[in-house]
Amino acid sequence: MTRAGQISLDEELKKLKSVERPAVIRAIAEAREHGDLSENAEYHAAREKQSFIEGRVKEIESLLSRAEVIDPSKLSGSIKFGATVMLVDEDTDEQKTYQIVGEAEADIERAMLNIRSPLARALIGKEVGDSVEVKTPGGQRSYEVLSIVYK
Repeated sequence: MTRAGQISLDEELKKLKSVERPAVIRAIAEAREHGDLSENAEYHAAREKQSFIEGRVKEIESLLSRAEVIDPSKLSGSIKFGATVMLVDEDTDEQKTYQIVGEAEADIERAMLNIRSPLARALIGKEVGDSVEVKTPGGQRSYEVLSIVYK
């Protein structure tokens, strides 16, 4: 993962442990005060949220413990992990820019492309000016690599 991805997960973990976890513990205690737990919707909702928080904490801790952090600014050359790539769709002339990142930090809405996605796999090893054919759910697409930046 990139350094930015590691920092983002660290921040989420701190928020879960210092804000979310204590809040849900208070909500459970408050719901217990209302009596019969078998029919207490607030209690069950709080327990469900607690379960989600604990699961996410374990998931993030596991990801961070196994992560290899790569600094893209120290890389150059053909497209590889961490590259920010500007592409042009050869059919529509629409330009798109993506950064190739690890699974944990991928977010297509923020143009963070999962290294395991079909487009990222097709781009790996390509140079500026190269064309790449990608099979997408919407059909076959052709892109030309306009620029490769490591930042």
